[in-house]
Amino acid sequence: MTVETPVTADEDGAGGKMPLLDHLIELRSRLLKSLLAIGAAFLLCLYFARAILTVLVHPLTEAGLKKLIYTKPTEAFFVEMKVALFAAIMLAFPVIANQLWKFVAPGLYRKEKRALLPFLFATPILFATGACFAYFVTIPTALHFLFGFQRDLGGVTQEALPATGEYISFIMQFLMAFGIAFLLPILLMLIERAGLVTREQLIGARRYMIVGAFAIAAVFTPPDVLSQLLLAIPLVLLYELSIVAIWFTQRRRKTGAEAAPVEPLEEA
Repeated sequence: MTVETPVTADEDGAGGKMPLLDHLIELRSRLLKSLLAIGAAFLLCLYFARAILTVLVHPLTEAGLKKLIYTKPTEAFFVEMKVALFAAIMLAFPVIANQLWKFVAPGLYRKEKRALLPFLFATPILFATGACFAYFVTIPTALHFLFGFQRDLGGVTQEALPATGEYISFIMQFLMAFGIAFLLPILLMLIERAGLVTREQLIGARRYMIVGAFAIAAVFTPPDVLSQLLLAIPLVLLYELSIVAIWFTQRRRKTGAEAAPVEPLEEA
């Protein structure tokens, strides 16, 4: 008599069921490894904090300003700490994404894994693209516009003297806003793949997206119109690009389904 071994995973590649306690232990392990990666990156970035700060203030020098001030004794110290933490999170992001994937992947089917992996690899690329666009295009343009208000007011000189902490917060806000904004195609393609929305619904919601893009730009950028346009316009373009990308993926899935061989029915 042969005793069959119970199967803990289905034929499509999804992992077996795991008790809640094991899920929590696994989540703690992944979070701990992510925090350790951030901690190690923070120590490295703290050593190079001054060099990183030099890179961040480069758009300021390009705009014609050669001076940053700080009005609190601890401001310069905490600015370097903030810069090191910000750079550490960026540097440790691949490790964080990998730990997140290892936590989620065992509960996914093989087809779901194949569908999600391209988005996982595209996320840091699109985020870096958005941050680079902000650094090389948006921030210099915004600074030239904002510092253009330096002038003589009837014998009184109106001069820009930005504080170090406020300027670094300004730069980080731009980098994060544009980095996250450039992830919009991934978000839309994922929710379309999950069946939550259709391409036709996205096309019909285009006017609402335009209003939403300007609302998001008003929240995440300075109150001047130019900075808001520099974020709102790319958001609208990314939305349109997402609709085109969804059309290509739908066409590819349809072509793949049509090309799949059909097994003949067995005769009775």
